[in-house]
Amino acid sequence: MKMLRRGLRNLSNTVRNYSNQANSVSNERQMQELALMNETCILVDPNDKVIGSASKKDSHLVDAYGRVKLHRALSVYLFNSQGDLLLHRRSKHKITYPNLFTNTCCSHPLYNIEEEREEKDQLGIRKAARRKLNQELGTPLNQIQLEDLTYLMRFIYHDSGNGVWGEHELAYMFILQKDVDLNPNPSEIGELRYIKRENFYRDILALDAPLSPWFNIILRNYLQNWWDNLDNLEKCKDHQTIQSFDIK
Repeated sequence: MKMLRRGLRNLSNTVRNYSNQANSVSNERQMQELALMNETCILVDPNDKVIGSASKKDSHLVDAYGRVKLHRALSVYLFNSQGDLLLHRRSKHKITYPNLFTNTCCSHPLYNIEEEREEKDQLGIRKAARRKLNQELGTPLNQIQLEDLTYLMRFIYHDSGNGVWGEHELAYMFILQKDVDLNPNPSEIGELRYIKRENFYRDILALDAPLSPWFNIILRNYLQNWWDNLDNLEKCKDHQTIQSFDIK
């Protein structure tokens, strides 16, 4: 009986220690996410002219009228050499849109990083995309060259999210066709998943979480054309028009 009590006590201590460690990791990741909310986004007008800056937090808060500040953003769609598309599930620790499936990488150029404000040939956005692919997916910087990123188009979308946190982005779309190393940051990414072209719609329907609103727009309006023309993306480029979508 004494041995049983001792064993149960040891088991209880082990469970308690594991729980404390898990809570510590969770709290650390939440603190990292809060720190990222202090980064400074680039505010723009509907013509993509820079009009100022705001913290990531203030750039995603929904006001009393359902509005969110329009800011510059980026999305990368990574296809490997087999033509498979890499999706990721956003970490449960994300303040905005946690646990949703979305494209490979989606983020923002930062106002306080001067080189990410460069506009010629989308240099600032490309540098931001390279930085975020490294930070979120763990892809080594030496595996991503700026010229590897094919710029396709821009679009504006507005989504009031959960009424507290939302999105209003002027987003640049990039295709990256390359086999790269992946070591995902758990503060950013909960899961990575490659999707094949021939199984795409079946696999999307089988996902056990919703899609992000921005990925939904691309899925419904552009992705099939991009995927079918990976060998000739010039056909998919539109650098003049800024499309607009209002989700909510």
